[in-house]
Amino acid sequence: MNERIAVSFPNMGINLNISREAFRVFNIPIYWYGITMAIAFLVCVLWAMNDSKKFDLVPETVIDLMLFAAPAAIIFARIYYVVFSWGNYKNNLIEIINIRNGGLAILGGVIGGVLAGFFVARYKKIPILKFFDFFIPYVALGQAIGRWGNFFNQEAFGTNTTLPWGMTSPVTKAYLSNNAEQLKALNGITVYPDLPVHPTFLYESILDFAIFALLLWMRKKKKFEGEVFCLYFVTYCIGRALIEGLRTDSLMIGHIRVSQLLSIVLVIVFGIFIIFKRNKIKNGSLQEVEVGNSGYADILKIMEEEDSTETNQQLEDNTAEENDVEDNTAEDSDEANQQSEDQSEEIPETKDK
Repeated sequence: MNERIAVSFPNMGINLNISREAFRVFNIPIYWYGITMAIAFLVCVLWAMNDSKKFDLVPETVIDLMLFAAPAAIIFARIYYVVFSWGNYKNNLIEIINIRNGGLAILGGVIGGVLAGFFVARYKKIPILKFFDFFIPYVALGQAIGRWGNFFNQEAFGTNTTLPWGMTSPVTKAYLSNNAEQLKALNGITVYPDLPVHPTFLYESILDFAIFALLLWMRKKKKFEGEVFCLYFVTYCIGRALIEGLRTDSLMIGHIRVSQLLSIVLVIVFGIFIIFKRNKIKNGSLQEVEVGNSGYADILKIMEEEDSTETNQQLEDNTAEENDVEDNTAEDSDEANQQSEDQSEEIPETKDK
């Protein structure tokens, strides 16, 4: 049954009627959550393939990466989610593999994707940090698009708010009503089910689009290999730690929000690494990476020059052959004329009778 959900942004006068289910194939429901994830992967692959030649890569490498990174990201995202919400699955283990209803943790997915990228780079003998710098912007893009799957599922929302874009729906009301006591006990949060909530999925989507644009720019300005990769974790995790503090569905260890804690740790680790590398460059103990025309572009240019040289040489050879033929023809003609004249001289004169 395709149930409709009335989603409202009352302070903005916006009312939407959405459904988790997009359509059915042989009576099997296909959910918008899965479609959104598929669109995110597709857009990232096409964009990365288009950019690959600028960074010493071939489009086939992007496809190889996604063949391994996509399943790895989904598996690790699910493991991360299940581990920290084990109480929801310990009595119904078959539900662990049911991801159509959501339940994928972004940070777990990023970890899985990075691990897959590491092994692909090693196998193809691509410099690992350079490879990470290339693909990490598309991770942010995929997150920005994929977050809209949370909207269709009406999940990943926050506490009550009076801001103009506050959101409400029967799903948010039911969730807050059922978990009000738990939220009060674990996080000290008092919620009012009938009031609008922060659309935190929207906040993170906007954050990720901004990070994607920043990382694309930074790829041209980076000072060392791996800087773009590190900058992703610093910027995303700062935003994630702040947004996580607003959410009502955080994965918890006791009274600690798991993703918030991990985000803070990653900000510190990668932030220190960036400062350390930048200082080494400033002090002259580390050479600054050169950003400009890629080696791949140089190779293409050399190949084009070689092709042009071969073409010109072939044209010159053909012209020389044609000239030789003309010279030979002229020589043959001269010889024929000379023979004709010689024969004429040998014929005796005849008198008129």
